Amino acid sequence: MQSRDKGAGRRAEGEPRFRPGRVVLDTSLFVNPDARKYFGDTPTEALEGFLFLAAQVPILEFYMPPSIFKELLNFVQRDKLSGDLLVVLHQKPPSRYELTCPAFLLYELIEDIRERINKGLRVAESAVRGVVSRGEKAIIQELRRKYREALREGIIDSKEDVDLILLARELDALLVTADQGVIKWAEKLGIKWLFPEKFRDYLLSSIKKARLLDLQV
Repeated sequence: MQSRDKGAGRRAEGEPRFRPGRVVLDTSLFVNPDARKYFGDTPTEALEGFLFLAAQVPILEFYMPPSIFKELLNFVQRDKLSGDLLVVLHQKPPSRYELTCPAFLLYELIEDIRERINKGLRVAESAVRGVVSRGEKAIIQELRRKYREALREGIIDSKEDVDLILLARELDALLVTADQGVIKWAEKLGIKWLFPEKFRDYLLSSIKKARLLDLQV
């Protein structure tokens, strides 16, 4: 019987001690008031607060699709952002022509859209019937709210949403978003996700883990 190599199972010289985990970020983390308050009061402060912590976590890599990054820049003061932005937050588009998705998702998306159209029609019909008794202004305000809930809440309704989901799937990454529609479809694809309000604690725990790994070297 051949003796086992004494070096078997050990890390080869020059081989990294770990492979960084990957995290895909949505704009809502910095724009949504309920989500960004854990990092700062404004989108700019929230982004800076994230960058300060993220720079201390070498065991994680952070990604954002270019379409989402462009959207984010509309909400922040670019002149106040540090140079860490492009170093810490990587821009990467998903491989749209290489990724594949199960066919059942297309069926479910079509069924979901059809149900929402029917619900929107019922909302509109109800609004028309109430104009005489409640007045045009009040009905229009209610119609807009209910119609938005019927057609937009809990659904992916933009190319940016699709980019987030596809990139997280491609990288096998943790997706951080407050968008319920993105979360719903991420779950259908088996994508890991995290609410923004838990993200700061996640970063702090990762910082502690990174320091422990350094002590073990």
